[in-house]
Amino acid sequence: MTGLDTFLWVVFPYICLTVFAVGHFWRYRYDKFGWTTRSSQLYESRMLRLGSPLFHFGLLFVLGGHVMGLGIPKPWTEFVGISEGLYHFMAVSIGTVAGVCTVVGMTILIYRRRTVGPVFSATTRMDKTMYVFLGTVIVLGLVNTVVANIFGHYDYREGVSVWFRGIFRFSLHPDLMAAAPIGFKLHALAAFSLFALWPFTRLVHVFSAPLGYLTRPYIVYRSRDDQLGSRAPRRGWEKVK
Repeated sequence: MTGLDTFLWVVFPYICLTVFAVGHFWRYRYDKFGWTTRSSQLYESRMLRLGSPLFHFGLLFVLGGHVMGLGIPKPWTEFVGISEGLYHFMAVSIGTVAGVCTVVGMTILIYRRRTVGPVFSATTRMDKTMYVFLGTVIVLGLVNTVVANIFGHYDYREGVSVWFRGIFRFSLHPDLMAAAPIGFKLHALAAFSLFALWPFTRLVHVFSAPLGYLTRPYIVYRSRDDQLGSRAPRRGWEKVK
């Protein structure tokens, strides 16, 4: 194992996670009004109605697969009766469908952002950078899912997953990542780079929840009477019918 491996699989992840945590604190502390999705639904809604659900629901299943594949040790799933064959069948079937939905949804959203004039005008340089990194992470993940489970023989649950869990236990095994296929290495580097970029993009809306709606007072709507208000209008300001 070289010094480059130590930097890539020990130092770099902690740098990115530190920027991720500190950056979100800074953004919330000094840019609360910028903590938004910067929605463009007002400009165009037809393609958004199709692309947004495909992207977001597909991504939720993708994240769920990552939680299971990276966060849950292999002996645990075997203990509850999920065999290796069943796990890989689920990973290929559900993971591939979710990945394809995510890619298709993101393609529609990018096409919409590029071809709809007002939406494109509202797109910032940071939005474009975010799409590049996010798209790279998603495509690499989909390729790894298909290649590793159908054409390859690499068991990432005994390599990448052990290394990933070690990050949060401060017990990394960089040798496991050094021995991983290049596709998994690129996916991990792109993902941690995205984490470092995350606080400075619209992705911060992931950590927003409309909890205030649960306790806010009711909105009182009043009918449009001929006379607005309780006081008669002054001469010259009567309502035009």
